[in-house]
Amino acid sequence: MKTLSILYNEMVHISKNFSDIEVVKAYDDKHSKFRDIENENKAIVESIGLKEEHIIADFGCGTGNFVVYAAQKCKLIYAIDISQVMLDYTKWKVQKMGLINIVYCQGGFLTYAHEGKPLDAIVTSIALHHLPDFWKQKALQRLNNMLKSKGKLFLTDVVFTDDNYERNIETWINRLSAIGGEDLVKDIKEHIKKEFSTFGWIMEGLLIKAGFQIDKSEYIDGVIARYICTKKG
Repeated sequence: MKTLSILYNEMVHISKNFSDIEVVKAYDDKHSKFRDIENENKAIVESIGLKEEHIIADFGCGTGNFVVYAAQKCKLIYAIDISQVMLDYTKWKVQKMGLINIVYCQGGFLTYAHEGKPLDAIVTSIALHHLPDFWKQKALQRLNNMLKSKGKLFLTDVVFTDDNYERNIETWINRLSAIGGEDLVKDIKEHIKKEFSTFGWIMEGLLIKAGFQIDKSEYIDGVIARYICTKKG
C-alpha cells in the first residue's frame, strides 16, 4: 500500500506548464486581475490562528505569495510545489525580503514526505483540483497525518456547489472575460476541460472521511469554496 501513489503521477502538469518560466512570471499579473492576494493572505492567517511559534506548510505554493507573507509571522514554513521553477521563483521573492525560515520542497500531495515535527497548520489554495477525487482522498488523509492533534487545514479551490453549476461556470467565464480578456478565459476553459474540480458535497465528504472537522465552509458564486478545518482528536 505504501507504493500506491506511484499509480498516479502528480508531477505531470495538466493544463498549464508551470515548468515554463514565462508562464510562471505571468502568473501573478494574471491572478491579480481577479484576486485580492494580500487580503486573501490576511484572511488565511487569521483563519488558522497563525502564531510566531507555529510550523506550517503551503501545498502548491506557486509563486510564493502566501509563503512570503506567512514566513514573517511564524517560526517555519514548508514551501511545497511540483514545479521547481515555481520554487525558484519563490526563492527569488524571499531573497529580496531576507527571510530564512523557509524550507523548499519539490513534491506534491502524494509524494511529499514530511520528516519534521507535526505541523500546526496546512494551507493549500487552488491546487487540490489537480488530483482526481480518489487521489484527493488519499491526499487529504496524508495531510491529516502530517498535522498535530487539533491542527488546522485551510483549503480553497474551484468547487461546484449547486445544481446550476453549468450556468455558474458560464457566468464565471463571462465575468473573467470582462476582467482579463480571452487569455484568462482560455485558462478557465482549459481548467474545466482537463482538470479535476469536484462538487461541494463530495469535497465535504472527502474532508470528513480524511479525519477533519469542518469548522467553516464558504461558497462563492457556485464555483469557489473555502474550508477551515480541524484535525479530529
